[in-house]
Amino acid sequence: MSHVVALPVCDGMTLFEYGIVVEALGFAWGDLTLDYDVRACGPAGGVHTVGGAVLRPGYGLDDIDTADTVIVTAVSDPRRDSNPEWTEHLRAAAANGARMVSICSGAFALAEAGLLDGRRATTHWRYAGLLQHRFPRVRVTPSDLYVRDGGVTTGAGSAAGLDLCFTLIREDHGPAAANEIARRMVVAPNRDGDQSQFVTIDALRPDVDARFADYLQDLSHRIESVAGIDEMAERAGVSRRTLHRQFRRHTGAAPLEWLTRQRVYRAMSLLETTEEPVTAVAARAGFDAEETLRYHFKRQTGLSPTAYRERFRVNRDMAISYR
Repeated sequence: MSHVVALPVCDGMTLFEYGIVVEALGFAWGDLTLDYDVRACGPAGGVHTVGGAVLRPGYGLDDIDTADTVIVTAVSDPRRDSNPEWTEHLRAAAANGARMVSICSGAFALAEAGLLDGRRATTHWRYAGLLQHRFPRVRVTPSDLYVRDGGVTTGAGSAAGLDLCFTLIREDHGPAAANEIARRMVVAPNRDGDQSQFVTIDALRPDVDARFADYLQDLSHRIESVAGIDEMAERAGVSRRTLHRQFRRHTGAAPLEWLTRQRVYRAMSLLETTEEPVTAVAARAGFDAEETLRYHFKRQTGLSPTAYRERFRVNRDMAISYR
C-alpha cells in the first residue's frame, strides 16, 4: 500500500517549496520507485499562486485526515490565521498518527492547530520572530535547517525543504535511496538539521517599537564592548526584569542569548572578510576567549570557525568586475 503524503494548498503560496516536495517524493524516476502517493489537497476550483499560476488540487481537505504524512509548505498570510479551514483536518491527521511536517511559513498552520505547543520548531529565519510572538508556547529555534520534536518536524524555508525531504526518505527507505534521489536532483544528499541557516541578522517583529529597534542597533555597533546584562539594562534605561520582557517580546530571546547571537554574527562576518586569526576574531566579536567563540559558534552554525571560513571566505582573486 502506498504511503499517502497530503499537501494542503492555498491562495498566495509559492510553488518552490511545494515543487520540492513533489520532485523529491512524488516524481516517477522509472527505475527508482518510492511508495509515496503525493496528493495536493484544497478547493476544487483551485488556488492562485505567486506568479499568476492556478493550481487545481486533485483531492479535498478531507484527504488530509487519513494521510500518513502531512506536509504544509505555506500559508496564505503568516501574520494572521489565514487558513482556518485546515485546522480541524491537521488535528485529525495528527490524532490518527500521521507524521506532521512543515516547510517555511507552513509552521504557522501547525502552530494554529496547536500541534507545536511546547515543542521546538523552526521556520524561515525572516518569520521566526513573528512565529514566536504569535505563538509564545512554541520554542522557536531560528537558526536550524529543520527540527524534529516528537511526531512533528518543521523546516526552514526555500532549499532547506530539500534537506527535510531527504531526511524523510532516509527514514522510510534508507540512506541509499535518499542519496540516489539527491544525485538525480543534482544536490548534496545531507545537511544535518542542526546546521545553521547561516543567518547573519535577526528578524524582528513587524511592529517592533522604533526606540527599541534603535537600541538594538546601537548595541550591535558596540557588541565587542558590552559587558553583560547590567550594562544592557543601563543603556536601555530600564530594570533587568523589564529588559528581559522587552527582549522576549521583540526578539523571542533573552538579552544574553541575543547578545551571544550577535557576537557570532560578527564573527561570521570577520571570518568571511578578513584573514585575522580566530583568536583575534573572538576578541573583536566580544568573546572573552577563543574557546568561548568556538563553543557558541559551533552551537549556532553547526561548524567550527575554521570550517566556516573555508566554506564562506571571500576569495578576492576570484572576484569578477563588471563594467
